Amino acid sequence: MSAMHPPIRSRRRLLYRLGASAGLLPVLATLEQALAAQGPAPRMPSIFVGHGSPMNALADNAYARRLQRWGSQIGRPRAILVVSAHWLTRGGTAVATVLQPETIHDFSGFPPALANMQYPAKGAPQLAQQTVELLGAFKAQPSQAWGLDHGAWTVLHHLYPQADVPVFQVSIDYAQGPAYHFAVGRELAGLRERGVLILGSGNVVHNLRATEDSEALLPRASTAWAQDFDDAVKAALAAGAVEALKDYRNLHASHAAAVPTPDHYWPLLYALGAAGFSERPSFPFEGFQNGTISMRCVQWG
Repeated sequence: MSAMHPPIRSRRRLLYRLGASAGLLPVLATLEQALAAQGPAPRMPSIFVGHGSPMNALADNAYARRLQRWGSQIGRPRAILVVSAHWLTRGGTAVATVLQPETIHDFSGFPPALANMQYPAKGAPQLAQQTVELLGAFKAQPSQAWGLDHGAWTVLHHLYPQADVPVFQVSIDYAQGPAYHFAVGRELAGLRERGVLILGSGNVVHNLRATEDSEALLPRASTAWAQDFDDAVKAALAAGAVEALKDYRNLHASHAAAVPTPDHYWPLLYALGAAGFSERPSFPFEGFQNGTISMRCVQWG
């Protein structure tokens, strides 16, 4: 977790923003001009991917094959903006502006084949810098200190195996609560109209102390608390119950075991924030790995 700058002020005004303010219109105009120069772009969805074990990058399983088909179904975006559970900052949101993102192997104890994997996608420094300006109300800062962590590249390896789409990451300010994360997602929503895929990467249920050795994919969790919380999130998503999803501690009694720390849950709120309120979610993949890790994936648009 990296430090940035003093805590963001005026939280009440920021937390309930539903879109870009009038003061951000010049930024949006500049961004639109830069992307328009590339020609027409299809509107991209907002998605959440349950990434599970890093070993999924090497796997040929039902999850990996579904991600491969999913990427083909989405089509080729102009760029991909990733919010991963594995880039946490305090005191503000960071945006990676590097030209050639490093493939970050932020794990240990895995075989060399995984540690040696690379995902050589280019960054999108101009778009990332404009995203910094777009998130000016949140005092976002550019960063040259981050590339693509395993929450990003292990899933992109299957979604876009050619690594031919520019990718950049936006951090999670771990000092903030759920309304903040949803509000940042709302600000990012307009990028979808410009051909940018918004991708949140985490896990709806993620408790490493309660996992099992087997990485087999199962349709249901091995424990009731993991299944109950995943079911509650799915029902809330299907119902468009935004406030219930933000207030996840009151969503179901199993929350303490299912979400002992919120780092893997927050990316869902960014993807949810970037979704339109009239868009119904679909669930491209659901199931569990290691007994209790939810691999649920969601798409809006």
